[in-house]
Amino acid sequence: MKLRNLLAMTIISLATVGMAGAQMSNMKDPMVGGAAMYPTKNIVENAMNSQDHTTLVAAIQAAGLVSTLEGPGPFTVFAPTNEAFAKLPTGTVDTLVKPENKDTLTKILTYHVVSGRLSTNDIKKMIKAGKDTAHLSAVSGGTITATMQGGKIVLTDEKGGTAMITIANVYQSNGVIQVIDSVLMPS
Repeated sequence: MKLRNLLAMTIISLATVGMAGAQMSNMKDPMVGGAAMYPTKNIVENAMNSQDHTTLVAAIQAAGLVSTLEGPGPFTVFAPTNEAFAKLPTGTVDTLVKPENKDTLTKILTYHVVSGRLSTNDIKKMIKAGKDTAHLSAVSGGTITATMQGGKIVLTDEKGGTAMITIANVYQSNGVIQVIDSVLMPS
């Protein structure tokens, strides 16, 4: 009886350690779009593995921004999901990825990129220091306004559209991805 109890306790202990290890692994390498995001990989390498970011990756490729986002950075990328792109009017994405619209696509995509590695804690501190508002300078030259609503960071674009950070602080070798639920549009 004692041996059976000891064996059962050992199995439970091993299972608990295994579950804790899996949780620690998930904390280390968060899942985005069904794929682990590895901090040793760059922004493009990780985004290419996310099933939730296939539209973003296709747009990055069409705009010729792959080598830039594979560069040393650091960058903060506000990464819209496929669902975010689907909120745009029908045909918008198909039109934007055409070669003749490369400049417009590039402007929209670089509007989602900020120089530096900004965690959500960094953004929250900026919001607090700015008396409830932070102005983030996008690589495109535009401004994204960050505020807090219900404990969440909300980004407002230059046209008044909003996006919420839904998956925070996905660290990359050359920056951080903040997953957002809408596409930000520059003026």
